[in-house]
Parts: sequence; C-alpha cells; structure tokens
Amino acid sequence: MPQVRAISDTRDRVGESPVWSVTEQALYWVDIEGRRIHRWDSEAGTVQSWHSPERVGCIVLSSRGGLVAAMESGVFEVTLLAPPNLRASLLVGITHPRANMRFNDGRCDRQGRFWLSTMCMDMGLAASVGAVFCLDEAGLSPARVQGLITPNGMAFSPDGRCYYLSDSHPSVQKIWAFDLDPTTGAVSQRRDFVDMVPLPGRPDGAAVDAQGCYWICGNDAGLVHCFSPQGELLRSVAVPVAKPSMCAFGGPNLATLFVASILPGTVSPEQPGLNGAVFALDVGACGLPEPVFSRFPGPRPA
Repeated sequence: MPQVRAISDTRDRVGESPVWSVTEQALYWVDIEGRRIHRWDSEAGTVQSWHSPERVGCIVLSSRGGLVAAMESGVFEVTLLAPPNLRASLLVGITHPRANMRFNDGRCDRQGRFWLSTMCMDMGLAASVGAVFCLDEAGLSPARVQGLITPNGMAFSPDGRCYYLSDSHPSVQKIWAFDLDPTTGAVSQRRDFVDMVPLPGRPDGAAVDAQGCYWICGNDAGLVHCFSPQGELLRSVAVPVAKPSMCAFGGPNLATLFVASILPGTVSPEQPGLNGAVFALDVGACGLPEPVFSRFPGPRPA
C-alpha cells in the first residue's frame, strides 16, 4: 500500500466527485448524503464547507467561476458565499421517470460539455431507470444511454474521443467504452471494456491519466484498479478504506491521486478511521487538467 495522507479531518457519509482546480490549487468534492460541498486549499491546508439545499451527486468547475452542480431536481450554477452559505441558480430542471431519484456521477468532456447520470436512490430496488444525459448550449439532451441502475465511472480519453461509463450495481458491475464525436457529442459503438464481476470491488468513480490509463475505485474492496486503454488490468492499489468511491488527479504537477470514500454503515462515526475521508497518494502517474464547463444553455441568470 502506498503512503496515504488524509487531506482533512472531514468524514463524509458519501464522499464523491473530487475535482481539482489547477487555477486555485484546490480540491472540491461533495458529501452526497451530508448535502455538503467541500473545498480544500492545498497551500493553506484548510477545508471550507457549504450546505446544499439538495443532495449533490456531482460537481464540475465552471468557466464563469464557481461550480456547476447536479442535484436532485436539476443542474444548478453554484456561487460559494461565506461558509456555510451558497447560492444555487437553476440552469435546467429534470423530470425523473419515478420518485426518489437524483443525479449521480458526472464529468466534463474535453469540449466543455457536462455529462451526468441519474439513479434511483434506493439501490436495493435494482431499478434500471437511470440514464446518461449531456448538458450544453442546447440544454439537457435526451438520454444518451438508458437502462442503468447505478451509473458511475465516467471519464474521457486524453484525445476526447472515447467515453467511459460503468454501472456499479452488484447485479451489473460492468465498464463500457463508447466512441465520442468531439464536435457533436454523439456517442456510438458501445462495447464492453471491463467485466468487473470476477475482480474485487464494484466499479465506482473513475479518472483517466495522461497516458490514457483508466483508474477506477473498487468499492467494497479497498482498491483502486488501473486499466490500460485496451482494458487490461495493469495493477490494483490498496487503500485503507473499505469503500473508495471516486478518484481524481491533482496537485502541483497533477501527480497526486485524490480518492474520496464512503463511511460504511458498519463503521462507527465516532471511530471512522479513514473511512469517509478524502486522501492523497502517489501512484506514479500524472493526470490531465480537469475540463471546465463552458457550454451554458440560454442567457446567464441575473
């Protein structure tokens, strides 16, 4: 196990969506069930936290400054005020096919579009009502991929022409790759990339490094797996938590892998260890700058 360093004392119920800002040299992430957005300033070593009115499934950096957040009822432009306050302005709403759904995993592509997914909050129902959407100047697209239970694992190849997606539900545990048209945003040629069923851990959140290798958290197994662009397992890195949830490259040279995690129900909140923490480790790989969302629909809110 490489040396691991927790970046703060925070312990999240469902830590997700770490995003590194090169400009700010800061890491943002969310606690979905805690309804919080966090920011770690790497220079000061301090964490600030903001309360959200809804569960935030994922966040991306905004070309306007601040963040864009996919919540329960829609996608919001978020302005972070004096903690714990924020201002959330609706960009687009969504009508889910059933009650108790929210947005889940999401990332920006290399062209500044926001790809985001939905899921039923009760995973025990195994309801295949989740889907993938794309947000750009035209608004929220019709579903690009449907029939998902717990969509995760979104990432894009360095050239922006391959799109990755997983379904982390125990009954699925697959990772797929798609061809992505950088100009139109159309996806095609869905194909199996990795079958995670025989491997330890469910395929959760992911990131791609500068060499095009795909890093994905093995939830429930305490591992982060690294696959080649051809889907070959190159190595599995042990981490000191049971449920790593999503990873992102960051740090001064983008050579640090940040990993968010979930506090299992079987672990005491009073003595969580590193469960629920966001931690940093050196895996001998470098990432790419995180794309920012720049394809806003309609006029800017007043």
